[in-house]
Amino acid sequence: MKSAVLQLPGLNRDRDMIAALTKISGQAPVTVWQTETELPDVDLIVIPGGFSYGDYLRCGAIAARMPVMQAVKKAAEKGVKVLGVCNGFQILLEAGLLPGALMRNASLRFVCREIKLSVANASTDFTRAYAEGQIIRCPVAHHDGNFFADAETLARIEGNGQVVFRYAEGTNPNGSINDIAGVINEKGNVLGMMPHPENLIEAAHGGNDGRGIFASALDVIAA
Repeated sequence: MKSAVLQLPGLNRDRDMIAALTKISGQAPVTVWQTETELPDVDLIVIPGGFSYGDYLRCGAIAARMPVMQAVKKAAEKGVKVLGVCNGFQILLEAGLLPGALMRNASLRFVCREIKLSVANASTDFTRAYAEGQIIRCPVAHHDGNFFADAETLARIEGNGQVVFRYAEGTNPNGSINDIAGVINEKGNVLGMMPHPENLIEAAHGGNDGRGIFASALDVIAA
């Protein structure tokens, strides 16, 4: 399956994401610059982490208004899978592709460490490689990862099974409501998550717990 990685000023995890997608799928993803108004024919679009536009205004606010994001919205409406990691998650929220908001960490400090995730929904196109309730390891590195939603929105996403990952075993690094670490849209093709699965996909990383997300999305679980 073909994939694409967005590149915007300030994003600094694009190379990690490109390396992960290449290793798992066997082919390098297409890179797409912020000013592009059309996307190549791909099955998966990934928005990597970093600090797009220096995180001015709000994290992801400027990036969400770049021309390429209009193309991403159109692709998502057609059913193309979209994955946003860390700043990519923030951008998806700012673009209105996912519900909720990401606030400053409860500690008011940048957090960079390994945490544990519980797979809250193993039936999505991004989590089929895992089992429901499975605990996996994953690194985080963010300052604004505190997920919040009003009571009505929270009840809806919880009831719809849109919470895909939760911080597990007391490792919540940012104070996210209900320990939410990743959510998906109602259609099930747009996933945003704060942890960085691309940094734990092989033995050289110290483990491969994050590999299943990409294997699921790229449909190479058996590979």
